[in-house]
Amino acid sequence: MAATTSQASLLLQKQLRDLAKHPVDGFSAGLVDDSNVFEWQVTIIGPPETLYDGGYFNAIMSFPQNYPNSPPSVRFTSEMWHPNVYPDGRVCISILHPPGEDPNGYELASERWTPVHTVESIVLSIISMLSSPNDESPANIEAAKEWREKRGDFKKKVSRCVRKSQEMF
Repeated sequence: MAATTSQASLLLQKQLRDLAKHPVDGFSAGLVDDSNVFEWQVTIIGPPETLYDGGYFNAIMSFPQNYPNSPPSVRFTSEMWHPNVYPDGRVCISILHPPGEDPNGYELASERWTPVHTVESIVLSIISMLSSPNDESPANIEAAKEWREKRGDFKKKVSRCVRKSQEMF
């Protein structure tokens, strides 16, 4: 176990250094606490020309000790209204689901977590999720229903989240 933790720690340190050297448009990332490489603070900038445009959304990315064999969890700490974000802020996208076959049969194994994913690929997938919600398999049923049936109300709630995120930034 110690060897696995140490390998995970080294990999996360490398990914952090890479992001510092080569920042990626659309987000920034750093450690919540310099003594813990397994917990990252991420700020995602709302993608241009989407309902989330102009927002600055904070999230915590928590990595397991056996990373990259298991996925991290990602939870927005900023208010977020989206079909693929649970009411408590947890992000629900396929690449964050454990590797292997989906016990519910909704996803192919190839859509789920694989060790080739990096912090960058995870955050880019979240940015993509903001751009195009998947209301077929929602984490937030109310948001998905509103997205489908009351788009105007959905847009108002997202606009409020964007405004709040700007005030907090």
